Amino acid sequence: MGTAPAAAKEAPDLAHKVRTGSLPPLRERLPVKPLVIEPTERIGTYGGTWHTGFLGPANSYWVNYTAGYEGLVRWDVPWQKVIPNVAESFEASPDGREFTFVLREGMKWSDGEPFTTADIEFSFQDGILDQQLFPLPMSFLTNGDGTPARLNVEDDRTFRVVFDEPSGLFLERLASQSYGTIFGDTVAYPRHYLEKFHPKYNPDVEEEARRLKYTAWTDLFFAQASYTSNPELPTLNAWRVTTPLGTSGRVIAERNPYYWKVDPDGKQLPYIDAIQYDMSSDVNAMLLKVTSGEYEFHFPGINTLENKPVIARSKDACDCRIFDMTFTRMNWMVIALNLTHRDPVKREIFQNRDFRIGLSYAIDRPKLINAVFQRTGKPWQAAPRQESEFYDAELATQYTAYDLDQANNHLDAAGYRRRDADGARLGPDGAPISFFVDVATTDTQAIDALGIVRADWGRIGVGIEIRALERSLFYTRKEANQHDANVWGGDGGLKDAMLDPRWYFPSSSESNYAIPWATWFLSRGRNGERPPAPAQRQMELYWQLLSEPEENTRKELFEEILRIAKEEFYVIGTVLPLSVYGVKTTNFHNAPEPMILSYLHPDPGPDRPEQFFIS
Repeated sequence: MGTAPAAAKEAPDLAHKVRTGSLPPLRERLPVKPLVIEPTERIGTYGGTWHTGFLGPANSYWVNYTAGYEGLVRWDVPWQKVIPNVAESFEASPDGREFTFVLREGMKWSDGEPFTTADIEFSFQDGILDQQLFPLPMSFLTNGDGTPARLNVEDDRTFRVVFDEPSGLFLERLASQSYGTIFGDTVAYPRHYLEKFHPKYNPDVEEEARRLKYTAWTDLFFAQASYTSNPELPTLNAWRVTTPLGTSGRVIAERNPYYWKVDPDGKQLPYIDAIQYDMSSDVNAMLLKVTSGEYEFHFPGINTLENKPVIARSKDACDCRIFDMTFTRMNWMVIALNLTHRDPVKREIFQNRDFRIGLSYAIDRPKLINAVFQRTGKPWQAAPRQESEFYDAELATQYTAYDLDQANNHLDAAGYRRRDADGARLGPDGAPISFFVDVATTDTQAIDALGIVRADWGRIGVGIEIRALERSLFYTRKEANQHDANVWGGDGGLKDAMLDPRWYFPSSSESNYAIPWATWFLSRGRNGERPPAPAQRQMELYWQLLSEPEENTRKELFEEILRIAKEEFYVIGTVLPLSVYGVKTTNFHNAPEPMILSYLHPDPGPDRPEQFFIS
């Protein structure tokens, strides 16, 4: 990155608009110092449409991952550090309490209006801090007591975010998609456009919302602020949506003429004219488009182990090839017994560590790998991957051997030695130990894997029933603490372990094994259920970590959290993913390999799609 060359260039369609007078010259559209992007392979050429797709409206996040990852800061490609993006520069104070950002001089929205700290202030004061819009405070933008950080605007380009105490992970969270979409909206909420949909600036907005068939002004505001659904919304993204979600079977995003990045030759990015996203009815329809070469670059939905040989056989027909990805998931399937079950009998059984260890020893993981996971993977607990700075071999492999003697010994030690005439172990109430395991209907691999686990556990006298649920019902049940047990993929294998430690201690609504304990953590003890002492100790360590400005000290604190997780053994892991991939045509360039796959490093966003090109 550096200063842009003086002789900048632009896409032919934009040059034509300049000649006809419908668009200002490029020098008036770029900031004084555009961000210079070094291409992955080489300088690209302009033109073409990138075809891809997503599976139904619920998966339209793919539009944001490909065209919408433009926050104040961003992750670098290898996921090592946070770097400037919309902000020309940023600086953290030595004590980690203040973060100063400087915006780019002369930067503009896609409609040509200036982008300044007025937009930041509007997003912060009238967006994030408006309790009608966001009733719950953004955790990474709050102090320990729940009060929000302060925004100090110094001039049109400079502002500071100020905390009452150190905020150790503020920048990392700001660069991550799951956090950045909200404070990231400080660079997605153009004041000049959205203020007319806010009651502070438009007293008649409630009446207008009702006239337009919205329940409240907040619904109207969010509809107008939606990048994927409102083509009138000015944006800072490389492409602006022109055919929005819901109006047809596709979303189309076209080049932003005011985009603020250039290549080393001074050519304004993006190279690609447009992105077309087809909304498919099922995975097979998407797979067909990949194998026929209709999609130039794609991986969501189709990159399963079962599909890989199908795609490999089609590489000549689609003129495409498979590329490797580094998956940050550390487990294909984590089994979470509900340690906070409403039924005191099940709670007693599930909280017994020996019971959980016995179940783990009884899983034939090599059989899972061969029968379900296409002979790829390793037996693995809920533990960081070998590539992670937090890797612990003992945590990763403890209790993973298939050993029925050990399994039975631990279940006996748990106090469930007695069996009925059918061989079922009896619980503390004298009834056979049996429970439901919830699984999302879309996770066919987990459903197949659970069939093997059910047979394995039957051999040691524990019965389960598999309950496949539509995803929304799956979430409704677990968030209401109504599930016996459930399964989900194991995120948190690399850097995301510290940013989202859901499987290592009860820290979020995704900690499926103890959500009331997680609620207690998130509310700082005001709500939920007080957890046992080891989990409380982990929570105290993580609160300390959040207030620690020194990176090495944060790492030491997290390693202690993992040591406690190893001892407590909250959940049961199964198989470490080893083979993940994407597909691209041979004329699609500048996508790095291997590419990281993680929702906190929302690829391909950090890989800079603006410098992808089609030859």
